[in-house]
Amino acid sequence: MKTQHISQTSRKPILTFAPEKTAPRGDILVVVFLRGAADVLNMVVPHGEDEYYNLRPALGIPRPDDSKTKVEERAIDLDGFFGFHPLFKPLLPAWQEGHLGIVHACGAPDDSHSHFKSQELMERGVENEQGPASGWIGRHLATLNTNNPSPMRAIALGELPQRSLYGSTPVSSLRSIEDFQLHGNETAVLQMQAALSSLYSGDDLLSGLGRETLGILDTLEKIKPIAPNPQSPNYPDSTFGHGLREIASIIKAEIGLEVAAIDLDGWDTHFAQGVQSGQMPRLMQNLADGLAAFHAEMIDHADKLTVVVMTEFGRRAYENASLGTDHGHGGMMMLVSGKLKSTGVFGEWPGLAPHQLYGPGDLAVTTDYRDILGEICMKRLNNPAVERIFPNYAVNMSGYFL
Repeated sequence: MKTQHISQTSRKPILTFAPEKTAPRGDILVVVFLRGAADVLNMVVPHGEDEYYNLRPALGIPRPDDSKTKVEERAIDLDGFFGFHPLFKPLLPAWQEGHLGIVHACGAPDDSHSHFKSQELMERGVENEQGPASGWIGRHLATLNTNNPSPMRAIALGELPQRSLYGSTPVSSLRSIEDFQLHGNETAVLQMQAALSSLYSGDDLLSGLGRETLGILDTLEKIKPIAPNPQSPNYPDSTFGHGLREIASIIKAEIGLEVAAIDLDGWDTHFAQGVQSGQMPRLMQNLADGLAAFHAEMIDHADKLTVVVMTEFGRRAYENASLGTDHGHGGMMMLVSGKLKSTGVFGEWPGLAPHQLYGPGDLAVTTDYRDILGEICMKRLNNPAVERIFPNYAVNMSGYFL
């Protein structure tokens, strides 16, 4: 039995709320965090704005009608103004089905350009260090009583729980279901389970933690890996792809999962960023292939599943001398759900002309990320306590979800 990669935050109360009365369970929420500040201008390309190409003569993604460029290297038009990077082509089915929405020029008010500070504040859902130490997802779980006794109510894919999950609700961290399933002779497995149950039968704190871990192991034993669907795209052979497949397995097992968090690292592209190949295109391929496979695998759950993709901030609007981009401000969020009101690139586009840029040359933020997450909490997760999830912030419902 391997248990070295499993952990829980159940003994870090940090901040405790009196939960709302028992409420029907809403969607399963999957949060994908792109750590390192993704260059969203080259992911969802404003090909209808000339200034984009003036700012990025080498890194700009060619227009959809650029006859001087190979078709497979051009942006894929979405609405006449915005287009996908060509490596985002796997996401077109979700877009065409009305299950994918983009919120451009979205982000946090913090303009420190610091990865650590921006991730910390965003995952806590606060504007400054004086706010509560718990995470916004942790507060969501603490304020919503779904009468769900599952030890797998919230999971973090990776070595440690994401900051957004910190709070009074137990969170399990795992890298692989296979690592935590007991294997071998059935009699020997039953004997080991009985021995561990006896060992942790006391009333002390260690015994309580032991029983919680045994409960998680027992729950994971019930999960069978999902059979690959020949009609679905293949998950990428990466930590991110394997993690999404694990989440799909847990959802299909119907063991009480409400929230899952997973990261995709490496987006700090200061030099040799790449256009069609290189560091960032590899990450975009990984992201697009993973999300497309997950969406196809979970299509029967689309009406009860919300996926949010976010990053701490975007990149500078203009390329630098090292053919990369520096830390910026405005970013982007991607929303995958069967309950979007419509497909589109949402939000107010601020423009990229010199007088429209923010600070030293950044895309401006016109939509606060908490408006999107707050609407998800209220409309899709059945949690009205947004004033406690995002303290000292008045959430503005954008109306993207049914």
